[in-house]
Amino acid sequence: MFSAREFMSSPSPSSLFSAYASLMASMMLARTILNDLIPRPIQAYLIALFRRFFKGKTSQLTLVIEENGGGLTWNEIFGAAELYLGTKIGPHTDRLKIDKCPGKKRISIRLDNNEKLTDSYDGIELKWKFVCVEQERGNNRDISRTGSEIRRFFELSFDKKHKEKILSSYVPYILERAKEIRKTDRVLKMFTLGKGRGSNWESINLEHPSTFETLAMEPEQKEALKEDLIRFLNRKEFYKRVGRAWKRGYLLYGLPGTGKSSLVAAMANYLKFDVYDLQLSNIVSDSDLRKLLLVIASRSILVIEDIDCSIDLPDRLPTSEENSKNNIRPQLTLSGLLNFIDGLWSSCGNERIIIFTTNHVDKLDPALLRPGRMDMHIQMSYCTFHGFMLLASNYLGISEANLHHRYCHVLEEIKGLIVETKVTPAEVAEEFMKNEDPEVALDGIAQLFRKKIMEGQDLIGAQETES
Repeated sequence: MFSAREFMSSPSPSSLFSAYASLMASMMLARTILNDLIPRPIQAYLIALFRRFFKGKTSQLTLVIEENGGGLTWNEIFGAAELYLGTKIGPHTDRLKIDKCPGKKRISIRLDNNEKLTDSYDGIELKWKFVCVEQERGNNRDISRTGSEIRRFFELSFDKKHKEKILSSYVPYILERAKEIRKTDRVLKMFTLGKGRGSNWESINLEHPSTFETLAMEPEQKEALKEDLIRFLNRKEFYKRVGRAWKRGYLLYGLPGTGKSSLVAAMANYLKFDVYDLQLSNIVSDSDLRKLLLVIASRSILVIEDIDCSIDLPDRLPTSEENSKNNIRPQLTLSGLLNFIDGLWSSCGNERIIIFTTNHVDKLDPALLRPGRMDMHIQMSYCTFHGFMLLASNYLGISEANLHHRYCHVLEEIKGLIVETKVTPAEVAEEFMKNEDPEVALDGIAQLFRKKIMEGQDLIGAQETES
């Protein structure tokens, strides 16, 4: 038992509280002084060093698989892991993300944020974790890049002694399995830019029904293009041997309604390539353009429509006193685009097709037409009799042989009229949409051609009168 003297000599609660408050105040003062005197990077280094010193040794190694490799390009391992792990979902997972796009054969299953999954490979236990965090980004020289961005990555943990086997065998296995999954559930995508500056690619399913069989093009022109595409796909080693980037450029030119967009869709369906539709009017600077183009996947088609209207681009950054003070003038330039087509940046990515379309090839900058940039120039012309017969067969649901047999007289008239006038395939298709009855539809087409010829004659007469 305590004696009365010992009890009386023990500190009172008020003195204990005063001592505690004094200690906390001293610690806060010391912390403030340290924050003011020691720079942040050195503080972080000292803290990390302290933790490492007192942290016990572990046999576990963790690989971090970022969505964007190196901050610019798409990380193929991340995409493969996302597909692969969707097939490994077990009963112990608490939260999943699921979706099913139209045309897909199965439901897509993905891990939700902070969810974990255990896999095994050749007797090795592998622990996966998906992490998605929002972090601030800023760039004092480019106000379009401020705001926040989403960082997504996987963490793969395993025993350190299996590192070589995981890197040399397990990771390639995941990449191969992802390819097999894509083949069984392949849905073509069309990518476009999201809203706002600094936005990323967003996709929808590409369900355009256009094929080479439905295009109103001359047979020789179609076959030449198909042969060129197949030759391109089969020449990977050739491009590597001659020191050229594995890409192919096509310039489609012709008046509106001649089938340029339909040809792009037909090429995508023929090759099973995704399409990236790039609107240059949404791009602020060369650096933004480069970041967007670097994440385009291989085996894809990059389309820039109406290049004659898009390439003469002014500085889009709004002028203000703040921008003037900071001298912020990012700009999209022709040289920035050309550098990606055949400059040093063109080697970033394989098996890509680049397509420019224009209504007025004569208005294009000569730099775009230089050899080596657009490898093949394809003129989309007015409707010929062969193109007309193909459209008639498709829209009326009657074979060309039966059309000739049943409606030979009106077809002979149309064959003579089509030589004397200029009508686009879109105009012919629009006329076929008006009526499904073959006789009525063909009579309407003949009337359209006669009208076009009369309009042309009236125009010539008016020009002669003025002269």
